[in-house]
Amino acid sequence: MTEQLRLSEEMSAGTARLRVDVYGRERRDHVLEDMNFLNYRLAAVRLEPAVTLPEPDIIWDQDGEKSISYDGRRMSFRGDWAAGPIQKVVVAMLALRMEAAGLHPFHASAVRYRDRTIMFLGGESNHGKSMGQIEACRRGGLLVSTETTVVDAAGRAVMGSKIVFIKKRAVGTERADKAAPDRGVEKFFGEMPTWKDYDEPSNIDVVVVPAIDGNFDPSLAEMIPFERQFQVLHSLQNYFLLNELLASGWPMPIVDTEPLRRARASFVAAFCERPCYFVRAATPQVLMDEVERVI
Repeated sequence: MTEQLRLSEEMSAGTARLRVDVYGRERRDHVLEDMNFLNYRLAAVRLEPAVTLPEPDIIWDQDGEKSISYDGRRMSFRGDWAAGPIQKVVVAMLALRMEAAGLHPFHASAVRYRDRTIMFLGGESNHGKSMGQIEACRRGGLLVSTETTVVDAAGRAVMGSKIVFIKKRAVGTERADKAAPDRGVEKFFGEMPTWKDYDEPSNIDVVVVPAIDGNFDPSLAEMIPFERQFQVLHSLQNYFLLNELLASGWPMPIVDTEPLRRARASFVAAFCERPCYFVRAATPQVLMDEVERVI
């Protein structure tokens, strides 16, 4: 590459690290000016004071015709890209590096409640993990995580995002179909409850896949092994964005491989040995009433 290197920046999440190099005519202070989305999606993402990795994981050449490619290790952007697609790729690539370090980001919230850690899993439907977390905290639970719960190989929650909702999407990722996040809180709680955080590593004791809908009669069912693993794999795959459009005409490159998928499925099978329940309810309050029956 003959263009001038404008920026080399390293990010970390736990022990995982990611290097991004930016080339071209435009000078930049940072790859992303706003880190809120990364912390919402992956938890405790930091900008490191110095670059230590010998090679970049992402290269962005700001000049030339717009393109994106993945060679099995490195993602390469070329041309003019908005912040939204860049941050999505950073999430996917950092999630891969986290997985290689034995850290598994779950699309799930978690609370410490009655001396047990409950995970509200955003599985296939993703209807209720935030509202379940808020109601559990309203009842005295401590917050482990909101959007993302990072679990180690032993099945312990070791990190978690603390932002309940992302209120502004980056340019290029705006969505008209997403309801105002505070509307659900207003409907179910009147105003956002307050709570304290729980930051110590803790074993995930119970997994709940919530389904909150005003038309549901309450029900709780323990899931069979296939159903548990199906829902958990959905949660893990969420970070690789393989069903995502980065920008008009540009799908997310395929960053997954068969060996990675098999290793992930093995982790899922071991993780799902713990109690896992599917809970339907009309409101978060009824959801927690059902959960309290099994904790």
